[in-house]
Formats: sequence, structure tokens, C-alpha cells
Amino acid sequence: MARADLNLLHTLDVLLAEGNVTRAARRLRLSPSAMSRALARLRAVTGDALLVRAGRSLVPTPRARAMRERVRVLVEEADALLRPAGRLDPARLQRGFTLRSSDGLVETFGPALLRAVQAEAPQVRLRFVRKLDKDSQGLRDGTFDLETGVVAAMIGPEIRARALFTDRYVGVVRAGHPLAGRAVTAADYAAFGHVVAWREGLDLGQVDELLAQQGLCRSIVTTVDGFSAALALARGSDLIATVPERHTAGLRHGLHAFAIPMELRDFTISLLWHPRFDGDPAHRWLRDKVCEACATPRRPPYD
Repeated sequence: MARADLNLLHTLDVLLAEGNVTRAARRLRLSPSAMSRALARLRAVTGDALLVRAGRSLVPTPRARAMRERVRVLVEEADALLRPAGRLDPARLQRGFTLRSSDGLVETFGPALLRAVQAEAPQVRLRFVRKLDKDSQGLRDGTFDLETGVVAAMIGPEIRARALFTDRYVGVVRAGHPLAGRAVTAADYAAFGHVVAWREGLDLGQVDELLAQQGLCRSIVTTVDGFSAALALARGSDLIATVPERHTAGLRHGLHAFAIPMELRDFTISLLWHPRFDGDPAHRWLRDKVCEACATPRRPPYD
């Protein structure tokens, strides 16, 4: 049985990424006719049309869509395997990285991370993107280099994870709030209105279930899409915001935090990345810097 021409993998990767023979040819520095011949060879090898015409454009077949991510990973792994091995010199590294995280984490740990990166690799640029869902597609397609969050079932099984820190939910109120500076009971917690930072897939620690077990129910006055907004509303009202403690430390200046008077489970915030970057020295170096930046002192006791 004839062995497959592995050079076709790179061609297929570019074709699936561009979805256009002319653009793919330009990117690979081939003539359009040579690119068309390569597509014909790929169709013969795979037994699938791969790209079919729809009006004036080409669209991928179901087989091509299923192959796209795997082909990209294989090409990137091959590139990494064949790249000359060498010791990373952060001082000479010129590269940009995109990190996706919930609001609060950047404000709390971003300054320490930036200081560490700039001290060792002044030509590295970091881009922070706000996280609004738990979909790991951005890690798969390379939109994001790193992501932080709680490992959940909806995160792809191939995604790598490294624990950063353990967190818990706390109640937060404005300075001068009736609950500030006193022991808070479950009845106290339920007696005031609440602002909840909520998005699909977010685990709120079973707050309402535990209150219901005590015959209590809190009044959720408003919901927002992030911890920063929740804290801003708590700062200017008598509402209680329930937010992760360590995660939001950089956002809570001037506010009063208290331990929620229920047995809420702690949760682990992890650093997430795609396995194609496992062996990338620069990526591994940045992962270490993120972990070091998040290694802050343990939480203060509130009870």
C-alpha cells in the first residue's frame, strides 16, 4: 500500500483555513493551477470533494469540517517537532499572546504578570480578552493562547489544565452597609436584595439551594454579566454581591467582604491551553509566569 504524501497535510490545512483556492495559492506561493492540482490530489486521496462550490464561493463538506481541527493540530505538531531545539531566551523573544479570563482576574493578578513578563521579555506583548462563556473553541482554533476558569464538562476533553488557586464565594457590601462589621447570619444574608453576576454555565455554589434548606429565599434584584458590574452596583446601593474572593480582590477596594454563612464548596481556578502548545518553550515559559503571578497569599479569614 502506497504511503500518503504528508506534504499534502500542509496544503489541506491552508485550503481549509482559507476556503478559497486563490488565497490558499497566494499563501503557499503557488500558482492557482498548481493549487487546483493539489486540491484534485487531496480529493483523490481522501475520497471526498472537501470544498464544493456554493454560488461564487467554496464551502467545506461535512468530512472537511470534521478534519479541519485535526489537520491543524497535526501540522502544528509536525512544525514543532521539526523546529530546531534550543534554549529559550525570553530577553530576545518577540511574540504576542492572547489570554482570556473573567473580569477580576486581570485586575487582581494582571499587574504582577505584566511586571514579570516585562522584566524578562520586554518584547513580548500580552492581550487580555474578557471571558463570557466556557466554550473552549477559541483554544482549539488558536484565537486564544491561554484561558482561565473552572474545568467543566463543556470544556473539550483534550484541553490541558493546571491549577492556579482555590477560591470561594464571599458576600460583598458597600462600606457603611448594615451588614458591614458584624457577624452575618443566613437570615441576614437573605434579608437584603442581591445583584448576581450570571452567565450560562456559571456555578453559583448552590447558594439558593442551601438557603432553601433553611426555609430562606433571597431576592435577586438584578443580574449582570460580570463581577465588576456586580461590585459596582453593590458599591452604590444596599445590594449584596456574591463573588469569588481571590478572583475579585483587585476589584473590591473600599468594599466590605464577609463569609457567606453556609457551607459553600470551594472551587479551583485553572489555567487552560491546547495540547499543541505543550512543548512550545515560549508558551511553557508564559504558563509558568501566570502561575507565579497567581501564587498570592492565602485568603484572609472573615469569620
